[in-house]
Amino acid sequence: MTAIALAPKSLNLIPEQWTSASWQEFLQIAENPEYAQAKLYYYQGSYYLEMGVGANHAFDNTVIIILISLFGMTKDIPNKGLTNCSYRKSGISESQPDISYYLSDRLTQAPQGNSIVDLNFISPPNLVIEIASSSIASDLGGKRLLYEEMEVDEYWVVDAQNLKITAFRILSNCGSERIAESQAIAGLKFALLEEALQLSREIDNSQLGSWFLSQIKLS
Repeated sequence: MTAIALAPKSLNLIPEQWTSASWQEFLQIAENPEYAQAKLYYYQGSYYLEMGVGANHAFDNTVIIILISLFGMTKDIPNKGLTNCSYRKSGISESQPDISYYLSDRLTQAPQGNSIVDLNFISPPNLVIEIASSSIASDLGGKRLLYEEMEVDEYWVVDAQNLKITAFRILSNCGSERIAESQAIAGLKFALLEEALQLSREIDNSQLGSWFLSQIKLS
C-alpha cells in the first residue's frame, strides 16, 4: 500500500496566510493529495497556500495571456508562457505564479517535462504575473520579495477587483522599483492593459482582441 503524506499536525493550515514551517514540513503539505489543486509558496521559513480561485481571477488570467500573446505576435517578440508552473530552489523557496514567461534570449532556457522546475539547474523566467483578489497584500509583499530573490526580471500584480496593474522591475541587488511600462515586453504599457481589463467586463474575448490589436497599431 502506498503511504500518503499528511500535513504535520503541528501546522494550522490556514489558506492565504504566511505560516512558519520547516522545508520538510512544507514538502509534506505539497505532497499531500488533499492539496493537489492548491497553489503553494515557500519563502524565508514560511509557506503560503491558496485553495482554488474565483471567476474573476480565472477570467483575468485568461485575458492577460490573450493580450500578451497578441502583443508578442504583433511586435514579433519571442515568448513562451506557462500557467501555474512551480519553481523550486530546494530547501530555500518555492513559487507557483499564475503566469510566467520566458522571453527573447532566454526562450531556449524554458523548462520542459512534468517535474517541478529546479532553479538550481534552470534559469528563472523573465516575467512572473500574479492575479490578485483577496491575496493582494501577499502579492505585493511576501511574494514580491520571493521573486526579487528568485531573480526574475519583472513582476506584475493584476488586481482582479480594481482592474489595476502594479508592476516592478527587479534590481540586481534583490530590490525592485515600480514601472509604468514593461521592459521585459518592450513597449507594452500597463495603462493599455488596464484599459483592456476594464473593457473585458463589457465585451467578449474576440471583440477585446480586435480592439487591442487596433490600439497596438495606433501606438
